[in-house]
Amino acid sequence: MQDQQSTAKAAIPDVDLMGMIGLLPADEHERFLRVREFLQRRVRPESIGFWNREEFPFELLPELAELGLGELQVDGSSLLFKGLMYFEVARADVSLSALVGIHNELIVGMIDRLGSAAQRERWLPGLRSFRELGAFALTEPDHGSDIAGGLETTAELVDGEWVINGAKRWIGSGTIADFALVWARDVADQRIKGFIVETDRPGYSATKIEHKMGLRIMQNAHIVLDQVRIPEANLLPGASDFAAANELLRDSRAWVGWQAAGIQFGTFDIARDYALERIQFGRPLAKFQLIQLSLSEILGNASASLALMLQFARMQEQGDAQMVQAAMAKATTTRLARESVAKGRALLGGNGVTSDYEMAKLFGDAEILYSYEGTYEINSLIVARAMTGVGAFV
Repeated sequence: MQDQQSTAKAAIPDVDLMGMIGLLPADEHERFLRVREFLQRRVRPESIGFWNREEFPFELLPELAELGLGELQVDGSSLLFKGLMYFEVARADVSLSALVGIHNELIVGMIDRLGSAAQRERWLPGLRSFRELGAFALTEPDHGSDIAGGLETTAELVDGEWVINGAKRWIGSGTIADFALVWARDVADQRIKGFIVETDRPGYSATKIEHKMGLRIMQNAHIVLDQVRIPEANLLPGASDFAAANELLRDSRAWVGWQAAGIQFGTFDIARDYALERIQFGRPLAKFQLIQLSLSEILGNASASLALMLQFARMQEQGDAQMVQAAMAKATTTRLARESVAKGRALLGGNGVTSDYEMAKLFGDAEILYSYEGTYEINSLIVARAMTGVGAFV
């Protein structure tokens, strides 16, 4: 894509300067490399067109399923491997990493752990193979950060059926999913509960949210639920109270940290290649001191983010991870991602503002990471509250 080419080569091609991927056991390391090769060969180059058109690449789902990315939550993989898969998918494309992460953490995970035997039998086989997709419907048009206390969608048990009314917004895969996990307030006891709502039921409508600045491949939706009737058995028995979902929501918050580490390594990939190939003033950009400074800072941020996530995975394995650690991981890594991608965009100069050179795509995606699964500010307040014992939310 460059108008002038350089023959400069990277002295150390592997950007994992601290050898963190090597912490995987041999079998998972081999699998990791197979997935990486596919993601870099197929997903990364093809994602740009889909991102520009705001389209979803359905044709990639069978291949992602063959690599096991639809069943990371239930296939016995280590938490480290699962996190590094999220990291590596994000390195190739953040939208698809959002799909893989939400699918595993919040759809497969919740049905497997909070669903009934009948619900697991009905949905898990199709989900594991990406033949079916689910959507996690929590956020509402008027309630984001305050959703736990402000949720307005209602569920009422009438003659053996739940009647759902309300609206949801920013719901990933909402227009393409086979069902939505809808969180609604039971009018009888005022408790927030989780329900499986098939998307072909009368009264369910989903409209794609268009013209986003990032995660343009992810099909976010505005959902309206108008007198949607579902069987009584569609209530997730383990989700009869919102607190039951806290552990999975904690892990999904931390999952964004893996994404943030991945997008920074992707940023470094693009920036280093560009710096070696782009000729200005008769020499590669990589020979300029300020360019080398930016590259070093991007890789430093990326490596620090990945190290933070590796420690979080270790705490998960030991059962020590709490919401405060997840909040700190998410807030810190997305702050560093925003900084890294801004440096990468500046390094590409004018070419940094067009998705043809990839960096503009990452620049937009990083902004979304900064705000979803709990905004940077909310996660920072969670950390500070834990450390001071004083809440400052209101």
